[in-house]
Amino acid sequence: MQWTDRIGRRIKLRDLHVLQAVVQAGSMTKAAGQLAISVPVVSKAIAELEHTVGVPLLDRSPQGVEPTAFGRALVRRGLVAFDELRQGVRDIEFLSDPTTGEVRVASTAPLAASFVSGIIDRLSKQYPRMVFYPTVGDTELLSRGLGERNVDLVIGRRFGRLADEQLDFHSLYDNPYVVMAGAKNPWVHKRKVSLAELMAEPWVLPPPDSSVGSFLAEAFQVQGLDFPPTAVVAYAYEIRVSLLATNRYLTILPESVLRFPAIDPRIKLLSVELPLRRMPIGVITLKNRTLSPAVQLFIDCAREMAKPFTKRKS
Repeated sequence: MQWTDRIGRRIKLRDLHVLQAVVQAGSMTKAAGQLAISVPVVSKAIAELEHTVGVPLLDRSPQGVEPTAFGRALVRRGLVAFDELRQGVRDIEFLSDPTTGEVRVASTAPLAASFVSGIIDRLSKQYPRMVFYPTVGDTELLSRGLGERNVDLVIGRRFGRLADEQLDFHSLYDNPYVVMAGAKNPWVHKRKVSLAELMAEPWVLPPPDSSVGSFLAEAFQVQGLDFPPTAVVAYAYEIRVSLLATNRYLTILPESVLRFPAIDPRIKLLSVELPLRRMPIGVITLKNRTLSPAVQLFIDCAREMAKPFTKRKS
């Protein structure tokens, strides 16, 4: 059958939306509740879709529903279609009023509180009607958000093999990890300090078995040291910075925390060399995904914000 006969005139975006809701909920009843429609309406939409494409889209059981291989394929393509429509609406809104637009950006907590906040602050001054939706999470959450098109871009480090297969990575600046302390901590005034000298100090660090903790452990292992006995085990950036401000604790954070969105007078870096792998910060986007003008503005601003940091390092 021709496209216009089989699909173009018969498939409905509303039915695709219903299918996505059912797959995500794992139940027609739950999907009906989320969509504020009746279960028979949901069932009819799925039946019409299955009739149109000529294959079963869901496997039904007393425990709920699961997408078939055909269903998963249609949902995956449907996500792309809805995303392109959403981006088209954003383009229209931006073209009708270049001072507005939405940006959904994801990053880790330290970057969100520093570099990303700096970008948002600068853009919001120039385009006060722009709306930003920052999301904070770990690497797995950020990559999943891009794949599911829940975020427009990620500011962060390369995700490894996944970046080469599905994502584009454009480097912005080098962001080494450094040892930090409160501005009045006695170690701040030392010209040269080794990690061995700091082992007895109270540290606030992520769990050693976490992704960040295991990465930081490399700095100690290279110098023949164990992971320091932490006084406070905390992943949250806010907790670590607050404890640094007491001038008692030490931690390890990306250097950008000191510079963005403004210089933080509460904390200083120590003159400690950390033998850690350099992993530049960059803009990560989904390959072959159309970016809205507002998102492109965000990326351009990120590049401008990174220039002084890059020059200082060169």
